[in-house]
Amino acid sequence: MKVPFNLPLIDEAVVGEMQDTLLRTTWLTSGPKVKAFEQELLKQTNAKQILCVNSWNSGTSLMLKWWGIEPGDEVIIPAYTYAATGICPLNLGATVKIVDVGTDFNIDVAKIKEAITEKTKAIIPVDLGGLPCDYAAIHQLIESPEIKALFKPANEKQEKLGRILVIGDAAHSIGATYEGKQSGSITDLAVFSFHSVKNITTGEGGAICFNLPAPFDNEEVHKYVKTFALYGQTKNAFEKNQVGKWRYDIIYQGMKCNMPDICATIGLAQIRTYESVLLPRRKEIYSLYYQGFANHSWAELPIYHTTEKTSSCHLFPLRIKGISEDTRNKIIQQISEMGIGVNVHYVPLPMLTLYKNMGFDIADYPVAYDNYSREISLPIYTTLKNEQIAHVIKNVIHICEEVLQLNKVAV
Repeated sequence: MKVPFNLPLIDEAVVGEMQDTLLRTTWLTSGPKVKAFEQELLKQTNAKQILCVNSWNSGTSLMLKWWGIEPGDEVIIPAYTYAATGICPLNLGATVKIVDVGTDFNIDVAKIKEAITEKTKAIIPVDLGGLPCDYAAIHQLIESPEIKALFKPANEKQEKLGRILVIGDAAHSIGATYEGKQSGSITDLAVFSFHSVKNITTGEGGAICFNLPAPFDNEEVHKYVKTFALYGQTKNAFEKNQVGKWRYDIIYQGMKCNMPDICATIGLAQIRTYESVLLPRRKEIYSLYYQGFANHSWAELPIYHTTEKTSSCHLFPLRIKGISEDTRNKIIQQISEMGIGVNVHYVPLPMLTLYKNMGFDIADYPVAYDNYSREISLPIYTTLKNEQIAHVIKNVIHICEEVLQLNKVAV
């Protein structure tokens, strides 16, 4: 039995919505479907404002640029994340301060405190696998008199906030909650990803969630960023296409980051049943994996709910106790040869050539390396069948125990 690692959800709802876009609205770039998708996202997240963009990278880059990030500034990010988290600030000339994570895969707040300097302008915590970070502790830190005294604003926006900005990397966590709040409404700003492998997909795409505190006007910031995200143009193509509305202006030296309707169509079809069907199914799959591995002492299972947090169950990062990176690789090879798609999330940033060339050393991030060296991401997507899950569990157990015995690892 072959079990792909991931399959995007293309069901009758998606097909029907796409037919409506192609045959009735006949609009492909930013238009009514993007607007409808944004409205659904507002209901899903309880964010103050939402702007859909063409990728997580575009959304985060837009907000760092809006905040005024420039050469000499520092942005704190975790070691355990995808490369994009660091590339956004780097592309604006900023310095990334990479810090270690905890055993829950999320950024270590104590390490954030150690990394903060007078140059720190933003922190980008990552909800790895869909589990929210410890945002109460992060906000307590950045609001503390000691840390606020270090903050040196360089423009009017930074003066207005008076502290380090928090941009939640919520690429994995749509539908997750923290202290009763939906992901997307927890931090000053948050950015979702709707890449093909995500819980909700638009093929490629993302969304910025605006939750800036007073005295910021989130509607005003949203309006500015929306204009900036389309070359600084005062009207998008759909708005210009209305009768007598062709006239436009370019008021900023902007970027090209808008989401097209052809992409929003897929996400719109999915989000309507996300809370009622798609997210519960992901949680069912998590539960089945938990039941399957619970009695095996070598299996370290991921956290997916606590008294404060519930995960969106984007990834199922299984860790094998007591093994080396090389042994983990052998296990992955054998699982793959059985036709089961597995992956690793992620290679820590200090292990990647780009970051190694900047002087980062994985030896300085022992928890991130330990997590990575023992991690295997198992298939999890809504169309995964129970018999496929049982097949995955059976074969992962068999292969792990066989390899552990060969390598004389106690099980």
